[in-house]
Amino acid sequence: MMAKLSVHLILSCIITFIVNAGVFAQQPNIIILFADDAGYRDFGFTGSEEFKTPRIDQFAREGIIFTEGYVTASVCSPSRAGLLTGRYQQRFGHEANLRGIDAGLPLTEKTIANRLGKLGYVNCAIGKWHLGSQESMHPMARGFDEFHGFLLGSRTYFSIPNNTEHPERALMHNREIIPESDNLYLTDWIAEEAVDFIKAKKEDPFFLYVAFNAPHTPMHSTPEDLQEFPEITNQKRKKLAGMTLALDRAVGQILDTISDEGLDENTLIFFLNDNGGATINASDNGPLRGMKGSKWEGGIRVPFAVSWKNRLLPKRYDKPVSALDIAATALALAGAAETDMQDLDGVNLMPYLLPKGAKENYAPHDFLCWRRHQAAAVREGDWKLIRVADNPHLLFNLKNDLGETTNLASHYPQKVNRLLNLLDSWESEMVDPLWVASGKWQENQIKKHGMDVIGRDAERRLP
Repeated sequence: MMAKLSVHLILSCIITFIVNAGVFAQQPNIIILFADDAGYRDFGFTGSEEFKTPRIDQFAREGIIFTEGYVTASVCSPSRAGLLTGRYQQRFGHEANLRGIDAGLPLTEKTIANRLGKLGYVNCAIGKWHLGSQESMHPMARGFDEFHGFLLGSRTYFSIPNNTEHPERALMHNREIIPESDNLYLTDWIAEEAVDFIKAKKEDPFFLYVAFNAPHTPMHSTPEDLQEFPEITNQKRKKLAGMTLALDRAVGQILDTISDEGLDENTLIFFLNDNGGATINASDNGPLRGMKGSKWEGGIRVPFAVSWKNRLLPKRYDKPVSALDIAATALALAGAAETDMQDLDGVNLMPYLLPKGAKENYAPHDFLCWRRHQAAAVREGDWKLIRVADNPHLLFNLKNDLGETTNLASHYPQKVNRLLNLLDSWESEMVDPLWVASGKWQENQIKKHGMDVIGRDAERRLP
């Protein structure tokens, strides 16, 4: 036992010196495994005893679990815009889900792939894009050398026979639409494409962005996966369990390939979800109030873990981190100059995560902010404020009240003012949205943040 402890201590000291000194023998591969609309408690490592996610759970146990991991938006497209740029998407107007054929990630923005490409990386995006379907916004026009996936925000999990009639939902290899076989199941197909890319590019430093559409609607599961859950009687929930099992299988195939190719000690892998569990896919956000689309914790706090074999030691990390941090961390490890990262809103997490790291006892962020339409939120320390149109301000102490059940605004007016000032200061740096959702969705944004909207049924009536 003492020998093991000594080895771990020596290893952690060496890693700490290397990271703090900014010295690496070679550029690590970077992988983002991005799930879609999953519930916070629909994985074993976040508390599920109903679903089967053994490979994702193993990955999380062997890495670092972020218990307070956030994304930048509670809906799909802006969350992706924040993740892939490392910048608050409100800085460039990508605040809402896409509307119209011309909407997409503004061409003024650089993606992680743009930045890593200049450092010698080969970049590949697989799966769901949802950042613009026109040629100028195609993944291969945004820094990716390869693309295997579809351009819109959702599609069937099975084959589309006449897919040239639906080009934005069709599967593509790079810029070409490909025939879809009768035995297609999209989650498995995404895994196969990821495995092929890893094997083909294992000699080069690579960035692989695997954007699963599972378990986003439509609710499509294979019969074989459904059979694994005979005890679940709710049919939609049963399909979700099957879809999540397929997601777990796909993640396992990717992880196995990294190991089999001898790449695991030089590959940093993130797993996270794009937003809270959706109102229409029977997902379970567990102790978190709210769902996809809201500023409650259930809309923006997500399952989130990172692993790097023999570099990051297993633990639970209990300070707030953001999807914004992935770009900053990846670029720092890849050797980007600090001057090339000054426009990022995320931070390099390595000094915070390593034992005896330079910033081990500090939180990565002083505060975090969110905004979509008339709903905005800010978190500083344990305190969170939600500001929605003319609604009463909502103030919560998340350490004492994770479920956001008790509005403390009237008890702590000074805290309300401080958080409002932080939010105002942050908003002064942002721009107006380039497009907004329709009236119904904006009305729901206001209604769903009422303290009287209690429970999953009430939340699901306000998507």
